[in-house]
Amino acid sequence: MTLQQLKYLIEVANSGSMNEAAKKLYVSQPSLSSAIKELEQEFGITLFNRTNKGISLSNEGQEFLGYAKQIIEQTHLLEERYLDQTERKIKFSISCQHYSFAISAFIELIQEYGYNEYDFTIQETRTAEIIEDVKSMKSELGILYLNDFNRKVLTKLFRENQLTFHSLFKAQPHVFIGKHHPLASASILSLEQLNDYPYLSFNQGNQNSFYFSEEIGSTYTHKKSIQVNDRATLFNLLLGLNGYIISTGIISKELNPDIIAIPLQLDDMIEIGYIKQKNVALSKIGQIYIDKMNHYIYNLL
Repeated sequence: MTLQQLKYLIEVANSGSMNEAAKKLYVSQPSLSSAIKELEQEFGITLFNRTNKGISLSNEGQEFLGYAKQIIEQTHLLEERYLDQTERKIKFSISCQHYSFAISAFIELIQEYGYNEYDFTIQETRTAEIIEDVKSMKSELGILYLNDFNRKVLTKLFRENQLTFHSLFKAQPHVFIGKHHPLASASILSLEQLNDYPYLSFNQGNQNSFYFSEEIGSTYTHKKSIQVNDRATLFNLLLGLNGYIISTGIISKELNPDIIAIPLQLDDMIEIGYIKQKNVALSKIGQIYIDKMNHYIYNLL
């Protein structure tokens, strides 16, 4: 095993294609394929499933990739400390449901991070895609919620994909509405009081199942309902149509000054947490990000 082989493996996994990875690595495809096969033979495992449609990481490959990334990351740290006088670009990626606290913690991370160069990604996306992103190592962390309704189904998916769920906090359901909404002065709201106003939710695409919904109480019938794909559109509709969305109650006043949170009279709890690869340790930057989220959430709860 060589460091070069591990770097080849990581690039193939990131590209999802031998051909694309070979172009990025400036090597021939036969040479790249040979390097991957040598790794497989040395360790007696199959790293990639190969079909007519392309390649994808095997279960063994996902676990092996996690260790490979740790080795390469540690190698970079050694090079930075003892060889390079300039800092290397640090990479970090997360996928999450549409939570402002995740964005706020991400902002704090970038503002306080000591490196001059970085390549960070934060993607607000659908529940199924969050799971797929973390499974494929496209993202180190995925942020989503569980409750009594979806817990069994999603936990089964986590287990099948070698992922683990780690709780951040539990919260009573709230509704987000505009500060000038006719119900803005209420201390608590019921679904009956909200029945005449548009219920807003995030579209889950092909996986538009109740279990994949980003909003608690997704099985309830709503008189008026609108699905959207992004948070900016949702908040515009929320303010323009006096709509509402059901969420955690934690919202950044700096990022969303016109939105308020009011407790919802609903016998259920929301548990927010993050998922990660089961056999892959958190990177240093990943742990810092989680610490930032915990600190931000603690100050708002």
